[in-house]
Amino acid sequence: MIDLYTLTQPQLDDLFASWDEPRFRARQVWEWLYDKRAASFDEMTNLPRELRQRLKAETTLGSLEIAAEQSSTDGTVKRLYRLPDGQMIESVLMPYDDDRRTACISTQAGCAMGCVFCATGQMGFARHLTPDEIFEQAMRFARDLEAEGERLSNVVLMGMGEPFHNYDATIAAVRRLMEDLGIGARHITVSTVGLVPMIRRFADEGLQVKLAISLHAATDVERSALLPVNRRYPLNELMEACRYYVEKTGRRVTFEWTAIQGQNDTPEQAHALGKLLKGLLCHVNIIPLNPTGGYAYGPSGAERVNRFVAILGEYRIPATVRVRRGIDINAGCGQLKAEVLRRQRRLKEAEPGG
Repeated sequence: MIDLYTLTQPQLDDLFASWDEPRFRARQVWEWLYDKRAASFDEMTNLPRELRQRLKAETTLGSLEIAAEQSSTDGTVKRLYRLPDGQMIESVLMPYDDDRRTACISTQAGCAMGCVFCATGQMGFARHLTPDEIFEQAMRFARDLEAEGERLSNVVLMGMGEPFHNYDATIAAVRRLMEDLGIGARHITVSTVGLVPMIRRFADEGLQVKLAISLHAATDVERSALLPVNRRYPLNELMEACRYYVEKTGRRVTFEWTAIQGQNDTPEQAHALGKLLKGLLCHVNIIPLNPTGGYAYGPSGAERVNRFVAILGEYRIPATVRVRRGIDINAGCGQLKAEVLRRQRRLKEAEPGG
């Protein structure tokens, strides 16, 4: 079966030519895929019935199979997709009151970075996703929103995996998000734990895509305890790469800070962060921790977070507290997959001889 989402427009033209179909039919299908966001071949009503039947028999609209889905009281939708080889990945759609509709998508099945508070990091790495598998996650949400008279406005590559560990596929998917889905570069954010060579390479791409750095601690000792990657790329190297990015692109860097009660939400850490970032064009995005079963600590309270933000203000570092989404459905990265895998293990253990 040919996955139509994996074809470029010239490749779709070639496929239809091999079927002895006129070129305009391929253009019609392309419009149904990316302009009208059709979810089935039956919706492609200006195609002859015979052609629609052949498309059903020989092609597919994507390769991702929904293995589980949860909806939050705040409107957040989280999906667990099964890939053709059995691997599973997560995607989240987050609606906001200002009419933004943001898809958070994965770039890898699992993750090799080993961040201690992340459910995906606790799983380990399985494999890289292809550009098409990355792109299709956003495409599926865009398709669903189109059916409801809405549109996908933003995409963040902050799901399972480290985007810069799968650099080429990530950039290829980003370009498709812009070209095929029409998502503006400034409405796309790529998040990294701090792979310094890739940050520099990303700066040289010439894209206006936003960069977010998962920082979470302001000293090497504390950061290395949370993010093992810091042992390879310590803070001084990371900050040099961030300064290079700002100089090269003229764009600010967003630093993600998962606020962990009693760990990195202290006044001492806030002052250390202020000194680390002072003078850099940046913004700090503070996210109270989404607890996971494999990590003992919990999220910071509002009073501690507000004090943290106030101290950063003394250094003229802008900071905001992100509203946590999907808390009632464990919307944190890797949590739904972990829950499904636990269920599967329990079922297997309950079987005779299990």
